[in-house]
Amino acid sequence: MDYQVGDIVTLKKQHPCGSRQWEILRVGADFRLKCEGCGHQIMIARKLVEKNTKDLQKKA
Repeated sequence: MDYQVGDIVTLKKQHPCGSRQWEILRVGADFRLKCEGCGHQIMIARKLVEKNTKDLQKKA
């Protein structure tokens, strides 16, 4: 998949707040993702994001 800043990624497991939607803030070897539910930001390895991606919505 082609990941770009601003895209919304749906992951297989949900965040403790209940949301599965994450906005991509940074792309590279690591991704910075922001939870759409509570706004929490995380850094996660590209490999884990690619493995756990269920759906990818491109930014408008």
